[in-house]
Amino acid sequence: MIRSTKDGWKTYECLKNVNPSSVAFDPLKPDRAYCGTFDKGLWKSDDKGQCWEKTSLDIPDSQIMSLSVSPIKRGKEEFNKLLVGMEPSLIFMSIDGGKSWEKIDEFDKLPSSSTWSFPPRPWTHHVRWIEQDVNNEDNIFAAIEAGALIKSIDGGRSWIDKAKDGPYDSHTLRTHKKAPHRLYSAAGDGYFESLDCGNTWKRKVKGLGHNTYLYSIAVNNNDPQNIVVSASSNAWKSHAIQDSETFIYRRNSDEEGAGWIPSIDGLPGSKGTVISILESHPKNKDEFYCLNNKGIFFSVNSGESWKSLDIPWSKEYYLQHPWALALIE
Repeated sequence: MIRSTKDGWKTYECLKNVNPSSVAFDPLKPDRAYCGTFDKGLWKSDDKGQCWEKTSLDIPDSQIMSLSVSPIKRGKEEFNKLLVGMEPSLIFMSIDGGKSWEKIDEFDKLPSSSTWSFPPRPWTHHVRWIEQDVNNEDNIFAAIEAGALIKSIDGGRSWIDKAKDGPYDSHTLRTHKKAPHRLYSAAGDGYFESLDCGNTWKRKVKGLGHNTYLYSIAVNNNDPQNIVVSASSNAWKSHAIQDSETFIYRRNSDEEGAGWIPSIDGLPGSKGTVISILESHPKNKDEFYCLNNKGIFFSVNSGESWKSLDIPWSKEYYLQHPWALALIE
């Protein structure tokens, strides 16, 4: 955990040896944070991540793969709605800050569900990402990695299967407060965009060359046209530290023919850098953050150039794969 103070950046290590997979803050109660793990359940914090306690959500033989706290849907006791994506594919919902849970599994009846299979563990599949629409509390989008991007328009009670021209392998999905109905997908099969809440899609990969395996995406909170993505040529070069070769690209225009531009100024070299996790600052315009095995980097000019965050970076981190990044003011 990293905190900005008047004396500079302060770092804290917490939840060691629990295999964190995902992290999220509650925008309504910014002191509340959640951390999902591969095999140690769900944890919560009420001091922005300094101290943690385990919640009641600990499902045997299941791994937590994704977390999503609604930016607009208020639950009980002043907490926003929390969704937790699992492996095997399930979603659990809590509206009381993780005290009680409701299972959402209607999507396992969708026609495409029989084809869902995660290549490294082909006997199973998981909910890689959950996006709760920042403009419509009833819209929920769930990415089944190497399976489908599905959606609900009634808060999770029923589900609609993947669109024919949509992404097959979404890793990250975004909505934007200034672009209602627009979806941004960073997928293993490229960058996809929808302007009608996922009914139809366009694949936009001009400028990426062979690097069409996308993993993370962030959108400028003030400008829905300003996007940054992390990319590689395939999954192996994204995640295998010994062979990794990854890149950051940016785009600033929706004009027909506009392509992706490499973003390299201030970032570490592509070789030996595992695929980056990207986030935009929730309040500051034009500000992005980038996490990989070589550090945390930030841009204040829409992704044109980057600087390394001045924090200690242990040698052991260079040999690890970061999985999640969350920002709160």
